Amino acid sequence: DLLGLGSPSFIHAPPVSAPPSAVAMACQEGPARELLVRFAQERGGLLIHPYMGSTPVWRMALELHEASGVPVKVLAPPPPVTWVANDKELLTQVAQGVCSDAVLGSAPTPETLAGSSAKELASRLLELAGRHERVALKMTRCASAMGNEVFESQDVVSWDAERLLVEVERFLSEKEWKAGEPVLAVQWLDIQSSPSTQLWVPPLGEGLPTVDGVYEQLLEGEECVFLGSVPSRLGDEMDQRLSVASVRVARVFQELGYVGRCSFDFVISDGDAYFVECNGRWGGTSTPMHLLDRVFPKGRPAYRARDYLDARLAGVPFPQILEAIGDALYDHRTGQGSYVLYNVGCQALYGKFDVIALGDSIEAANRALEERLPALLERCTG
Repeated sequence: DLLGLGSPSFIHAPPVSAPPSAVAMACQEGPARELLVRFAQERGGLLIHPYMGSTPVWRMALELHEASGVPVKVLAPPPPVTWVANDKELLTQVAQGVCSDAVLGSAPTPETLAGSSAKELASRLLELAGRHERVALKMTRCASAMGNEVFESQDVVSWDAERLLVEVERFLSEKEWKAGEPVLAVQWLDIQSSPSTQLWVPPLGEGLPTVDGVYEQLLEGEECVFLGSVPSRLGDEMDQRLSVASVRVARVFQELGYVGRCSFDFVISDGDAYFVECNGRWGGTSTPMHLLDRVFPKGRPAYRARDYLDARLAGVPFPQILEAIGDALYDHRTGQGSYVLYNVGCQALYGKFDVIALGDSIEAANRALEERLPALLERCTG
């Protein structure tokens, strides 16, 4: 059922309850719809490659097919499979099933217990606090660290039952939890690095999943909010361990019908690596990686990608920002320049855009991003 109306029983909620894709919904009406229908008819078909295989995308494809009378295909997994690939509880189960031979280290995931009520989660959190220095609650389908909260175990064990339940209920309320939906209580590790693997998953029968890159994520704060990434500096042996484990899990998703871009997030603690999240979609690391593959087809240069945020840039005309950066913008015609800007839609309101800094080394790219770029943009904020 490509529209998610008959989801498999192992999925906790139907994909139609996922946040809708505003772009896909907007393309189903008005001039955008007319343009797509006309384009599909002129070309004899249409291929849609979305950010994520959400229900609105598949509804759009079906509607365009019916309106145009020509084939319309989607390069993404059907919604039920998208739902599975973005569920942290299911990732834990799959990783423990296919990576139990210590390819990553002592265990494929941090110790994880699921609960479906505040009382059950309080019990799970207290149990884990008796074995680990820090513990956390995690929503199963929140991007980055938006669904996490970390607790010191000494606090958890010191609270009485009523206080612990209040803390759990507060967390669930803040995360707009839906009653009965599973939430994870997890061991929270002291991490030395947070790598991610970027994979491409072809249709079943057309080859194995491939690892297109291993990266170190740049995280901020105790909850580890994603800020950007750099190519891995962890060494060939660790990169290989992460890649082998990732392909094993990706093959399970492939058997279910997953197709397209997929990434896995890990944490490294005391030399062991642990799965913590799967992103069944394009993301903050895969997007700049693939962009550079298009710009530099002979091989990626050293680079760093991240969000750039300066509230003083809100309201500044974008051409003025380009003028301030000037010749430092990368020019594919000459091969000169250090910066590639993308995802600039939030700049006008919030002063935020994404940027890739290029360099002869990752260290040089870091300097270009953290030192030179703010200096160039000062002329827009003075």
